[in-house]
Amino acid sequence: LLVSKDLGKHLLEVEDLLQKHGLLEADISAQTERVQALNAAALKFSELEGYQPCDPQIICNRVNHVQTCLEELEELAGKRRKELEDSRQLWTFFQEMEEAEAWIREKEKILAAKTCGRDLSSVMTLTNKHKTMLGELGNRRALLHQTMKKGEKILAKKSFSSVGIQEKMREVCLRWKKLEEVTGLHQQRLEDALNFFQFSAETDDLVAWLQDMYRIVSSDDFGHDDYSSQALLRKHRAVVEEVEKHRATVLSLRKQLALLAPDHRQGVDVQIRVVEVEQLYGEVAEVAVLRTQWLQDALAVYRMFSEVHACEVWVDEKEQWLERMEVPEELDEVEVVQHRFESLDQEMNSVMGRILDVNQVVQQLVDGGHPSSEEVRACQDHLNSRY
Repeated sequence: LLVSKDLGKHLLEVEDLLQKHGLLEADISAQTERVQALNAAALKFSELEGYQPCDPQIICNRVNHVQTCLEELEELAGKRRKELEDSRQLWTFFQEMEEAEAWIREKEKILAAKTCGRDLSSVMTLTNKHKTMLGELGNRRALLHQTMKKGEKILAKKSFSSVGIQEKMREVCLRWKKLEEVTGLHQQRLEDALNFFQFSAETDDLVAWLQDMYRIVSSDDFGHDDYSSQALLRKHRAVVEEVEKHRATVLSLRKQLALLAPDHRQGVDVQIRVVEVEQLYGEVAEVAVLRTQWLQDALAVYRMFSEVHACEVWVDEKEQWLERMEVPEELDEVEVVQHRFESLDQEMNSVMGRILDVNQVVQQLVDGGHPSSEEVRACQDHLNSRY
């Protein structure tokens, strides 16, 4: 049993042989106590005085022979245990390598079947799953490193042929290296897809914002009086500031596009999208400038109407005063009227300045092609004719 060369052909068989060997060792241990007791009893016969049933030397030789055989048996048992344990290490190594290969095959199938997603949400989900797999890859790498060390220790002992061990280590190392390369490539594809869909999402958000801004800046509400026009102009100036802040974002789109992976940045749709954003921004900025001018013109019109109204109220007051005025008969009253005329002359000069300002504003509005040019001109003519 102890000189058997059967060291098992797989791990389970070796474990079974080790279990049987353990029983054999227990049997040897039990027999060792019995042999030692028998030897001790036999040696007593070699020490008898007087009558001796057997030659003492024969007894000693027999005891030594039995003891030597027992020691050889124990030595053989120890040697076989070591051989079986070495065999267990070998087959444990092969089993762990097979498990590593099976794990690698499984991940290769997963990576071969994986897509990079169809939108930002699916790409982020796949990216999170890939991060989980990277964690598993790290753990498996540590286990494989430990198994490789076991293989190197087995090779160092030179108990078994090194050909199969080295071949298995080389084969698994090459396959592992290929898996890491494929994993890295897939991670890069996911990152490229994530960058592309993030770029697309940000571009879509920008387009939606620009469309909202276009609706705002293209509004035909210019107020109904001086106060409302001023309020609209203040709001519009805040909108113009926001539009200007987004200019850098729009200008950076082409730089961001250039940073995308070739497969993504060379797509016709994404290039058209960038052009559309640039054109839409240009339209928003242009209409915003026009609305600024329109609001300023509306404000100028309402202020002009207000000024015209004030001037006409003054004219009405003076006309009524002149119509009611009678030529005084007393000198004192004449002096009072004369003084009033002098004051009227000064007021007329002041009002004349205001009317000239109104005429200037009207001319600017007419020259600028204001839609209310006819109404403004009629108001101007009416004021000038009354003055």
